Amino acid sequence: MSDLNAQAVAKYRTNFLKEVEERVEEGEWVKMCMQCGVCSGSCPLGPYWAHPPQEIFMMIRAGRRDEVLTSDSMWMCTSCYNCIVRCPRKLPITHIMHGLANYAHRLGLAPKNQPTRVFATLFWNNLIRTGRVNELKLSLALYFKDGFKQGIQNALNMQKTGLGLMKAKRLNPFELFSGHGCKDKKGIAAMLKKAREIEASRKHFAN
Repeated sequence: MSDLNAQAVAKYRTNFLKEVEERVEEGEWVKMCMQCGVCSGSCPLGPYWAHPPQEIFMMIRAGRRDEVLTSDSMWMCTSCYNCIVRCPRKLPITHIMHGLANYAHRLGLAPKNQPTRVFATLFWNNLIRTGRVNELKLSLALYFKDGFKQGIQNALNMQKTGLGLMKAKRLNPFELFSGHGCKDKKGIAAMLKKAREIEASRKHFAN
């Protein structure tokens, strides 16, 4: 590489791009995006993104750190993997989106009331108790996340669906008290403890 090309590359790699490359899962691929837009065109939620993936990547390369990390765009990803399958350069776009979301979460910059983030938090808190999701408790947590009055209204609005699930034996009211979990709960707790230690070390590194 000539000195001129080396200088151009160095100027192109902003501090935020370096940060993403070092601290975000698969972040080193961001610089490979050629801005074709196939990812956003392939995404089922493409029209609803504030910033589609290729735009997020360009914003990273432009050094727009706060705008990227406080965006709700990464939380729109539903892991359908259409973008990865159709990307001409085979970028791991889904993984980058989740990596950016997790990084923003670790830094305390992620939008607090974004619906997907709220659901992900409730799902995770439900899951780690027994190693398996209790669907009834998760549903109730979603119904009542905005208060008791709204929770009652949500439950009434969904009663037909709930009765249908009970009739099909897909929802058991008694699971509110018992539920079902994994056998090795101690093993799960140990695994989660180790994961938190790793996350804490990454958060310290990020700061």
